[in-house]
Amino acid sequence: MSKRNVAIVTGASSGIGLGLTRALLEQEYAVVATSRTITTAGVLIASEQLALVEGDIAHEQTAALIVETAVQRFGCIDLLVNNAGIFIGKPFTDYTAEDVKKLVATNLFGFFFLTQQSIRQMRKQRSGHVINISATIADQPIVGAPAVIPILTKGGLNVATRALAVEYAHEGIRVNAIAPGTIDTPLSQKGDPEFLKQLQPMQRIGTVSEIADAVLYLTGASFITGEVLHIDGGAHAGKW
Repeated sequence: MSKRNVAIVTGASSGIGLGLTRALLEQEYAVVATSRTITTAGVLIASEQLALVEGDIAHEQTAALIVETAVQRFGCIDLLVNNAGIFIGKPFTDYTAEDVKKLVATNLFGFFFLTQQSIRQMRKQRSGHVINISATIADQPIVGAPAVIPILTKGGLNVATRALAVEYAHEGIRVNAIAPGTIDTPLSQKGDPEFLKQLQPMQRIGTVSEIADAVLYLTGASFITGEVLHIDGGAHAGKW
């Protein structure tokens, strides 16, 4: 009997995280899905193949519970997808200290605590893969959509991806990132769709399934590490 792959997905109660969880389950992964509302949202049902962990990813104890659940229930961690993130877009001088604290808590502390504890487990296994969900705006800011603090946090994920890839390649651990453009999620649905389409040279909004395809591709591409894969209709390529 072949070994079942085990994945952790954060921000799994909606949008990209929910789509990734469902895609991985279809690929017969065992999944630990987590978010602050993972049980109350009612979109996923715990099963033999799926464990739900509710909690704030910005807290170290939440990360510990997620990793403990993965190892105790399924025996290992093959894939961590750091998908949880928040976006607060506004002119730079309008940001408040509270805005910055929220963005750093989820986008950076949420990445740090869970990735650190997952890599500790992956080092024991001598294998594993981390995928960070970044944002294409970190590489190509947009005049009409100011977002310096989200860019600061997501740009940090891109740099950390390359640094961790180099640090742990010799231990069989890969680290990559996916930088989406505008994707059809509950967050983007709050905006003007015609405006959002114009943010990509291809002039359309991406789909969650396209992000899931990228995750599955990177997971199977065993010679790729330190990569930031842009799924953005060409938006990262420059001004158009």
